[in-house]
Amino acid sequence: MPHFRLETNIPKSKVTVDFLKQTTALMAKALGKPESYCVVTVIPDLPAVWGGSSEPCGTATLMSIGKLGVEENKKHAAALHDHIEKNLGIPRNRLYITFVDEDAANVGYNGTTFHEIFGGK
Repeated sequence: MPHFRLETNIPKSKVTVDFLKQTTALMAKALGKPESYCVVTVIPDLPAVWGGSSEPCGTATLMSIGKLGVEENKKHAAALHDHIEKNLGIPRNRLYITFVDEDAANVGYNGTTFHEIFGGK
């Protein structure tokens, strides 16, 4: 159920399958969630300017059911910023990440919601 979505002005050619797989594994480990539930999407080639510059930049959202909060998000931000800067060349100071701690009843999967999958907890 965790989903990391990155919207960026970097070219599609820089977004490799290996990057997507590595990001999925990083998310699963950081959030303590099964990798089989983790999704990473990158929307490249967007016209974007940050502070008047068209150098690499982006915005991202990490949605999860739980495992997000004040202290957790600091760790997630550090890991994701490092990973993205190293692999995609987007500097840490040119990427916002929004964290969304979604309620299990608001995330659908396989014809139901995670609220039901988790036994109504």
